[in-house]
Amino acid sequence: MWLEEYDSFAELCRGYLPYYLLIVLPIFIIISPVNPVAASHEFPVYRMHQHDLHGIPHGCRSASISLEARSLIGWSTSRHCVITKALDLTPSMFQSIKNKAGALVIILPEKLNELTFDEKQHIMDLEKSMLSDTETPIPVYFATWHPDLQRILDDITDGSVTDEKSHSAAEAIFNSISASGYQVVVASSQPMVRNDAKIAILHGKLTGTGAEEKLPTIAIVTHYDSASVAPELSFGADSNASGVAMLLELARLFSALYSSGRSRPHYNLVFIATGAGKLNYQGSKKWLEDQLDGLEGSVIQDAAYVICLDTLSATNNLYMHVSKPPKENSSGGMFCKQLKSVADSSNTVHVEGVHKKINLAEETLAWEHERFSIRRLPAATLSTLKSHEDPARNTILDIMEEGQIDRLYKNTQVIAEALARHIYNLSSNHIFADSLEVSKESLSLWFTYLASQPRAAPLLVDKNNLLIATLKESMSRYLGDVKVTLHGPDKQDPEFIFYDVTKAVLNVYSVKPAVFDLFLTVAIIMYLGLIYVIVHNFPRAFNLAIRLSTKGKSS
Repeated sequence: MWLEEYDSFAELCRGYLPYYLLIVLPIFIIISPVNPVAASHEFPVYRMHQHDLHGIPHGCRSASISLEARSLIGWSTSRHCVITKALDLTPSMFQSIKNKAGALVIILPEKLNELTFDEKQHIMDLEKSMLSDTETPIPVYFATWHPDLQRILDDITDGSVTDEKSHSAAEAIFNSISASGYQVVVASSQPMVRNDAKIAILHGKLTGTGAEEKLPTIAIVTHYDSASVAPELSFGADSNASGVAMLLELARLFSALYSSGRSRPHYNLVFIATGAGKLNYQGSKKWLEDQLDGLEGSVIQDAAYVICLDTLSATNNLYMHVSKPPKENSSGGMFCKQLKSVADSSNTVHVEGVHKKINLAEETLAWEHERFSIRRLPAATLSTLKSHEDPARNTILDIMEEGQIDRLYKNTQVIAEALARHIYNLSSNHIFADSLEVSKESLSLWFTYLASQPRAAPLLVDKNNLLIATLKESMSRYLGDVKVTLHGPDKQDPEFIFYDVTKAVLNVYSVKPAVFDLFLTVAIIMYLGLIYVIVHNFPRAFNLAIRLSTKGKSS
């Protein structure tokens, strides 16, 4: 019976079936069992540093990304975002990517505190190369290790290896069609200049016995900021959480001595915590200009000596960096003599002097004491690093490690004892002993607190920054007349400029490559065309099928 109605059925299909296909096909796609969650991932990422110093741009100049993800061996054009491990990226590779690729995402090792010496050196060399470049036009982000991010990296790496191993063009095309790709998106705005940036400098004082303005003054200086290739990853444990922790401990110890008239010496002590030390010591520069060039009296006008503290937990070797060797009978010379004497008697710390002249032709100064030496103030920097070019001063690997507190504790004992012997003019007495001794617990608490948070200069320029408020409160416990001065860049000719967008969210979407979309479009067109031809020629196809079946029965 139904055979007699095939013409009506064919007419129905001829008129409406293509439209049914256009409606039903998207519905099937929508209700397909593909899990959209598995095709999308979010990761926190941290942008490469960006600032201007003395009119010269430094660091990454872009932030947004919307590109196809490729591996270190699979990228080729500016339409690709390269995703790679930090240990696989070399300085020369970075230069090539910087000039030709569209963006770069660097995955840090899973456990930074368990790297071998060679691995640490590799990352620090890479950072040094990236920091030495004046400008990087493409977006560069750092990501902490995550298993999903590792799987994505493995997928794009395997895809690149498969393409290279293809034995023919047809196989390569098939691999490119069947492979899955990833789209990398960072929806971030263009970095903007921070016009509200203010550098905070804190200073407090302990006044000695006698006429305050006639007493010699010794200044203890340290910078509280840190630096690395990514501001949000600049924890600066050794450089310079160790220096700040030591300054606060010295303030605590000497405040006890200055609290009694019987033990108060004939010296003024000034404690100074400066900002933007990693940007050519801009905090010290601004503070000195305010103190020495201002109309009001200066707390450091006639300083007998300035002692700067920088990176003091790396080793048990103390290096005294100077721009000009102090005379033997000067305050600096006598302090240096006491420092070596105390170190020799401790048998745990070795002291060595390092003389380096100030090179004003260089873009940045080597050590903070050079800022004071330029203003004709005798100064030195105490550090456990022998060279200012040591990459350990500016690295994301500067995090808390085992043994740092012990080394910081020993170095603090030596420096505190040497300073006390100098201002009291003693030779062998142990001043900081028994109830009045260096507190390892206090050093540990401050060191841990400071090293647990990023302290890059652009992150600390808010007026009501919590870290600055905490330092002020702590210094006020031990010192008198604690002040916080805020300094911004010159409006006409800014010495430094900070930018926002230090971190973002990286979205990675699992997608098919563009060639797959083309292949799928052609396949759908061919499929719909075949259905259309069959529907419009249904009677002929049906008659042909009947004849073939009849012929088969007759034979």
